[in-house]
Amino acid sequence: MTPRLSKLALTAHIAFSVGWIGAAAAFLVLSIAGLTSRDAETVRGAYLAMNLIGLYIIVPLSMAALATGLIQSLGTPWGLFRQYWVLVKLLLTIVSIGVLLMHQFTAVTQAAKLVSGAAAGTLPSADLGREGFVLVRASGPRHPGATRGHGTVGLQTMGADPLRAT
Repeated sequence: MTPRLSKLALTAHIAFSVGWIGAAAAFLVLSIAGLTSRDAETVRGAYLAMNLIGLYIIVPLSMAALATGLIQSLGTPWGLFRQYWVLVKLLLTIVSIGVLLMHQFTAVTQAAKLVSGAAAGTLPSADLGREGFVLVRASGPRHPGATRGHGTVGLQTMGADPLRAT
C-alpha cells in the first residue's frame, strides 16, 4: 500500500471508529431520556430516534470501522497477526458488532414497535418499561449497581420495575 493510500485508510478508519463512539453516546442519551421521561411524546420520539440511529448510523459505522481496520492491517507492515494489539482490536470489534446486531434487532426494534403502535399520548406500560431498562443497561456503565436508584422513576411511572423481584 502506498503511503498516500495508507494515510487515507488510517484517516477513514479513525473517522468511522470515532463516529461509532459518538453515535453510541447519542444513543445512550436518548435511551436515558426515554427511560426517565414522564412525557409520552418524548418517550416515543426517543425510542423511534434510537431505532433510526442504530439502523442507519451505528450499524453502518461499525461495519465500516471493521472493514477499514482489516484493510489497514492487511495493507500495512502492522499485519493482522504480527502485532497482538491488532488482533485484540479485531476480536473486540467483532464481539462488539455481534452484541450490537443482537441488541439492535431485538430490544431496540421491539421498543420502537411498542411506541409506534400505541395511541397518541399513551404508551404501552409494562413492556416498554422492560425494554427501556434493557436499552439503558446495554448501552450504559457496566459496574455492579450502576443502575440502582437511577431511572426507576420512569419505570415506575410506566408500571414496571425490573429491579424489584416479584
